[in-house]
Amino acid sequence: MYNVSYSVAVTGIDGNIIRVEADVSNGLPGFSMVGYLSSEVKEAKDRVWVACKNAGYEIAPKKITINLSPADLRKDGTGFDLAVAASMLAAYGYIPQQCLDDMVIIGELSLDGSVKPVKGILPMVYSALKEGFSYCLLPLENVNEGMLVAGINIIGIDNIRNLVNILTYREDYAILSQGIEGIKPLEQDVKYDFLEVRGQVLTKRAIEVAISGMHNLLMIGPPGSGKSMLAKRITEILKEPDFDEIMEISKIYSVAGLLNSDKPYIDRRPFRAPHHTITRAALVGGGKTPSPGEMSLASGGVLFLDELPEFTRQSIEVMRQPLEDGYINISRVGGTVKFPASCELIAAMNPCPCGYYPDRSKCKCTSNEINRYLKKVSRPILDRIDICTETILLDYETLQGNSGEDKYYSTELMRERIAKVHSVQRERYKGESFTFNAFLEPKYIDKYCTLSKEADDILREIFEKDIVSNRALHKILKVARTIADMDEKSIINENHIAEAVGYRNIDKKYWNGRYDNA
Repeated sequence: MYNVSYSVAVTGIDGNIIRVEADVSNGLPGFSMVGYLSSEVKEAKDRVWVACKNAGYEIAPKKITINLSPADLRKDGTGFDLAVAASMLAAYGYIPQQCLDDMVIIGELSLDGSVKPVKGILPMVYSALKEGFSYCLLPLENVNEGMLVAGINIIGIDNIRNLVNILTYREDYAILSQGIEGIKPLEQDVKYDFLEVRGQVLTKRAIEVAISGMHNLLMIGPPGSGKSMLAKRITEILKEPDFDEIMEISKIYSVAGLLNSDKPYIDRRPFRAPHHTITRAALVGGGKTPSPGEMSLASGGVLFLDELPEFTRQSIEVMRQPLEDGYINISRVGGTVKFPASCELIAAMNPCPCGYYPDRSKCKCTSNEINRYLKKVSRPILDRIDICTETILLDYETLQGNSGEDKYYSTELMRERIAKVHSVQRERYKGESFTFNAFLEPKYIDKYCTLSKEADDILREIFEKDIVSNRALHKILKVARTIADMDEKSIINENHIAEAVGYRNIDKKYWNGRYDNA
């Protein structure tokens, strides 16, 4: 007898509906599974056979063939077990076929017949809804996560007998829900306040400019000058995510297996700060079965790379394309997956190995040592960082004081000002494929970055006398556009260009190769 059930395979953070076909016929007894399967999916035949037997269902020895279609799509994970069991039991007559037609079934089986949770539930349920299925049958531990998707009935089960009873007698649902229409994010309280960081006014200004246009930022300064403190507070000045953003972020964490049943979604902007020993695959994603890396887990929030030159050169360089495109394509023999990587890169580093250059009363590093240290960060990576700024060691009076400038850069006030600038950009770029100045493509520069004559003269002089790449020139214009937005100006003037150029001159101060050892 031939029967079909439905499950979902996850590719990247998107789901694909899988037809789980079962054929039970007379012949030499055996159990075979086909359909471009990973080893854990192939092992499902043993889990399913033993689980059904231990649940009390008699499986007569026959020729059993299971096909997971489409056959050209790689299937990974253990979430197909339950669908295989349902299809096989239907072929043996325990479940009516019509009960499987409008239902997606997901779950891993234990040998005693109990159902275990799997990761990636959010994109799976989304796909079931999009493909027009009415029901989604999940392990009990995954029900809360599945219920985040509105418009589809979520049914929770804990064992195979429960599965058969639910599919045979529709009125005996263990859990039935129409989903949650929307998640209201928690009110944004201030966990970290910029007021707690005394001084560093120029760096706070650079941070506000960076977040106003969603530009990447590099902070350079000696140890203890507040780089990490400032970075930890950046997510506090970002607008709280809306429902669609919560779902996008939560899907990434679901695929990575980082959600829990108590809180099956992420309602805060993520802040990821990996250690500098991280591998390339862990940073951008990868593995035999590709999974999201730190750049994807930080999508919609902040990726903070402290001690940037201490990361391996290879790890830093793999960020080039994702920083430009906002996503990561990972290609393997089994296919290509795409992960979001639209994160705000905040990096911090010392100016030299000991951290105290150019203070020669403390720094004893040679010019060669400094050059070797700084050259760990390549020019192509620096060109993808729009803003460079310095932090300095403060005197006692500044640390103990509470100036008016510090109050101007409180988290609450910065958040309000940034929200206004973001609304201006959303209105300007309505209908475009991007939202913020940082993502302006070269073809849009002339359209949206109108310069005054004085600003154009300054920029021309800088370009002719200085050594900047075309990418760096575009970065200057995009940062100047953000500064003009903060000043509520439609035309970029000379002051905006001058400040934007100042954020590029910081990196030239350290990477131009001239050091004084006196």
